[in-house]
Amino acid sequence: MNSADMLTDAFERIREVVHEAVAGLDDKALNYRPDPGANSISWLIWHLTRVQDEHLAELTGGESLWTGHGWFERFGLPIDRAATGYGDTPADAAEIQAPAELLTGYYDAVHAHTLRFVGSLTGSDLDRVVDEAWNPPVTMGVRLISVISDDLQHAGQAAYLRGVHARTTDSAAAGH
Repeated sequence: MNSADMLTDAFERIREVVHEAVAGLDDKALNYRPDPGANSISWLIWHLTRVQDEHLAELTGGESLWTGHGWFERFGLPIDRAATGYGDTPADAAEIQAPAELLTGYYDAVHAHTLRFVGSLTGSDLDRVVDEAWNPPVTMGVRLISVISDDLQHAGQAAYLRGVHARTTDSAAAGH
């Protein structure tokens, strides 16, 4: 297995968790927040996708799919088009509401773009410094691992939140 295969496998695992977390949920479940300061599944999936999209745009020297391929317009959210979710307040996070098909559609577009990119990488590409603002400077390989780590954490949070919502709904329906 080469580095491109490993990266592809890692991003495929994220996709599986994203789809499992969102599959079959209605808007109420996607936007459920266990308390006013918590993130929703919609926010978590949107945020992890936006971050992956922005980092990929930086690595490829292109424009994000969010701004360059109409996803910002399709979502129609009352947010700045450059927003990624970093630094969002609870009120900001509450603004991120979208149906499952839109969330997974955007995610799948970014995922396909990511796989095309990582599938072409070599070991020497991964050693290229992409951010000198850190000490030590960040290489492409380190940046991609950071994206994978962040995405898996947020996808796992979305999956957990799905379970919390289901238990809350089941408990309420049972009269507990």
